Amino acid sequence: MHQQQFYIDGQWVEPAGPARRDVINPATEAAVGAIAMGTAADVDRAVAAARAAFPAFAATSREDRLDLLARILDAYKKRYDDMARAICTEMGAPLKALAGSGQAGSGLAHFKAAAAALRDFSFERSQGSTRILREPIGVCALITPWNWPANQMACKVAPALAAGCTMVLKPSELAPLSALILAEILDDAGLPAGVFNLVNGDGEGVGAPLSAHHDVDMVSFTGSTRAGKLVMQTAADTVKKVALELGGKSANILLDDADFPRMVKLGVLTLLTNSGQNCNAPSRLLVPENRLDEVEAIAAAALAKVVVGDPLADSTTMGPLANDAQFRRVQQLIELGIAEGAKLVAGGPGRPDGMVQGFFTRPTIFSRVTNAMTIAREEIFGPVLSILPYRDEDDAVRIANDTPYGLSGYVASADIQRARGVARRLRTGNVHLNGAPVDLNAPFGGYKQSGLGREWGAWGLEEFLETKAIIGYGVDD
Repeated sequence: MHQQQFYIDGQWVEPAGPARRDVINPATEAAVGAIAMGTAADVDRAVAAARAAFPAFAATSREDRLDLLARILDAYKKRYDDMARAICTEMGAPLKALAGSGQAGSGLAHFKAAAAALRDFSFERSQGSTRILREPIGVCALITPWNWPANQMACKVAPALAAGCTMVLKPSELAPLSALILAEILDDAGLPAGVFNLVNGDGEGVGAPLSAHHDVDMVSFTGSTRAGKLVMQTAADTVKKVALELGGKSANILLDDADFPRMVKLGVLTLLTNSGQNCNAPSRLLVPENRLDEVEAIAAAALAKVVVGDPLADSTTMGPLANDAQFRRVQQLIELGIAEGAKLVAGGPGRPDGMVQGFFTRPTIFSRVTNAMTIAREEIFGPVLSILPYRDEDDAVRIANDTPYGLSGYVASADIQRARGVARRLRTGNVHLNGAPVDLNAPFGGYKQSGLGREWGAWGLEEFLETKAIIGYGVDD
């Protein structure tokens, strides 16, 4: 693997500077490699390659880009196991339970979804004698996080390619191995030189120069709300388009007629997927106040079945947190939940019993939480569930919306009409009813401080397009 090189203009090249950073396996805390850390000079070189490649790639036909996506899908399938193992190694997702299915699989699925969207997308239409065109926006900076590497790279790269854009990808420096494999996949698929470029590095060294670059037309960023604000500020001087998919603090409302044994268990297990490191995690479980004891018992029983351990073991259902900084943050917030008076139902501070290394955290459930507590306000991004009581349906909606975030939400009821009605009142970008899974062809993105714009499917493709009106074009015969 080209761990200490960058992929620029169709070639693996040496970095401009000498800086290197170890890649840490979060299960062992041991280095499993090292990457080069990019600089503004590397960014300049990558952006120049993308700018030079743009005119020709933007002019390719729909059929050409569909053929390219088909070749990428074939190449991805050949490297599927490598992608899964890289994700397991770099951020700790259990190989069998998650890295080899949900994580690597989501990347493949987004390339399929982009191809389907491209196949049916209308790039031109007439409005009287005016012709409306949708054209590729240009050179795109794609900045992705460490928690779902293949998913978040693919849901940007695939629609950008489908739109006819060229790009520079900066993956997380904490989980860069999967990005190197993706670059190899794209190279194997015969992507034209300069269309896709990869520069590793951190936010200061690579992310900021990319966001500010005068030859970058758009920044698509996924990460924390704090970092998203910095991206917006950095991009402002050049008035480029900024698309943001940021944090969340999603409410999971169980109405009083819901199937509590099923939905409480599902809520716990959904939260613990990926060790709780999901921006749309149902981290606030809202239940009728007269059923708290029942819910606490069901939740504790569900948590007891979770197997925390070696990500390579087939029996493991939850691996470590992805890095040391996240481990320390989650530990601090668990301690704060106790200090602020929440009831500790299960779990608590520290590693699971018998574990002395790795960023493993005890999955934890708090109850009797109020929405004023820190654990109910801040995105913990770990395996920590807060159970909040509500008085009635209006109170549940009020609590759910009382957050600076608005990425996702969950509603369960035996009456689908009632669930739909509550969903319409939630200020979130998407809502799951009665345990419905994600839909990769539906728009994904948030209200409020959860972001700007939408990803996935046709909505993801639209993000990478500009709109042009040719007035006086005339009417087609």
